Amino acid sequence: MQPRLTLAALKAKIQKKEIDTVLMVFPDGFGRLIGKRLTAHYFLEHAVKSGTHGCNYLLTLNMEMDPLSGFQLANWEKGFGDFAMRPDLNTLRLLPWQPGAAMVICDLHHPGGNRVEEAPRSVLLRQLEFLREQGLVCQIASELEFFLYNDTYPAAFASRYAGLTPASDYRIDYHTMQPAREETIFRAMRNFMDAADVPVESSKGEWGKGQHEVNFLYAEPLPMADRHLVFKQGAKEIAHQNGKSITFMAKVDAAEVGSSCHIHQSLWRDGKALFWDEKKQTGSRFFRQFLGGLMKYSPELSYCYAPTINAYKRYQPGSWAPTKMAWAYDNRTVGFRVVGEGNSFRLENRMPGADANPYLAFAAMIAAGMAGVREDLDCGELYTGNAYTDPNLAALPRSLREAADLLDKSRLARETLGEAVVDYYVHTARCEVAAFADAVTDWEKVRYFERI
Repeated sequence: MQPRLTLAALKAKIQKKEIDTVLMVFPDGFGRLIGKRLTAHYFLEHAVKSGTHGCNYLLTLNMEMDPLSGFQLANWEKGFGDFAMRPDLNTLRLLPWQPGAAMVICDLHHPGGNRVEEAPRSVLLRQLEFLREQGLVCQIASELEFFLYNDTYPAAFASRYAGLTPASDYRIDYHTMQPAREETIFRAMRNFMDAADVPVESSKGEWGKGQHEVNFLYAEPLPMADRHLVFKQGAKEIAHQNGKSITFMAKVDAAEVGSSCHIHQSLWRDGKALFWDEKKQTGSRFFRQFLGGLMKYSPELSYCYAPTINAYKRYQPGSWAPTKMAWAYDNRTVGFRVVGEGNSFRLENRMPGADANPYLAFAAMIAAGMAGVREDLDCGELYTGNAYTDPNLAALPRSLREAADLLDKSRLARETLGEAVVDYYVHTARCEVAAFADAVTDWEKVRYFERI
């Protein structure tokens, strides 16, 4: 892993004319990096200290950039003013796939200085502040799956995303031959990401045709979430530069497996792994409490793992995505898979899809797990067998509508994430549900155009 880019190092690169552009960005409600490009000298002379501004409508948009009504955070009645974008200089990084460019991630603040609590980064910061008060440190890592296509983004858009050609001719899970055809792209990803402070552990072919997975080195939640989004944007840009396209949709094809974002998590205090009982050589009481909280509260926080209409189409039996609430050791049919031993003992949340907003997913896992510790819950007996076929297990929510209703009614979410935060994301979800309800889909045309 290369040293983090400091402000002094950035200044030196700007003086040498190696860097001429600095992207100031923030994560929006959908997990996209939104912002502006500044000339490097203006960034150093002004924005480092004073930040910049962005219209507050950027947190009340749909995917088409249409301002949506019904938000208290920002609306036409309030005139859609500005948020202050304050750079977190710990996130300075080079973007080697964009010549002459660096990036810094910002936190959003209202005029007067208060943090915008609804912003995804703020949601996670609130949970991390709570952990620090308890003397706790979370270590976390996400694994991202995605499909690579031989079509460019403009060509895919022009075709309405029909008839795209996967980058492999057959399933390539752990294969080394067909993925080698794309090694120009994946070598660039691994090396460029490392230089951009997104250390990659490995890349590999995944189960679907054209599907791949990238694993990141573990870190604390905030830098991990930042790296997650930088990777997603950078991977798309690298693919585009090579005449290809990538999608992080949770379910891009009904006939194919979905793309996951498995999240590995452990908690520590004073350098000691709290999930492991050294004497008993098994999971500790703290671990069982934490996992008990995840088991109890994950359904009502499922929006944080699955925030789109499409996300719930990934939850299919026999699809490598979980459909039931259960935990087990090294069993890929359950929602929570427990792996490792000693300091590497950790839980893996298999519920999130590749479309998850990592700030929200990490925050939800911390909130649910720590509720289990406070309430002295227990995770119950480990599950053995095929969870897909067990009718006695509680099921995950089946739709975004159901997830929004559960989040709206969640006492835990309102107490830990905040009333305004819950109202904001419930409204975001319901706007998406309403938009989909009004849409005429290709499925409807194929089914009804001639035959109805």
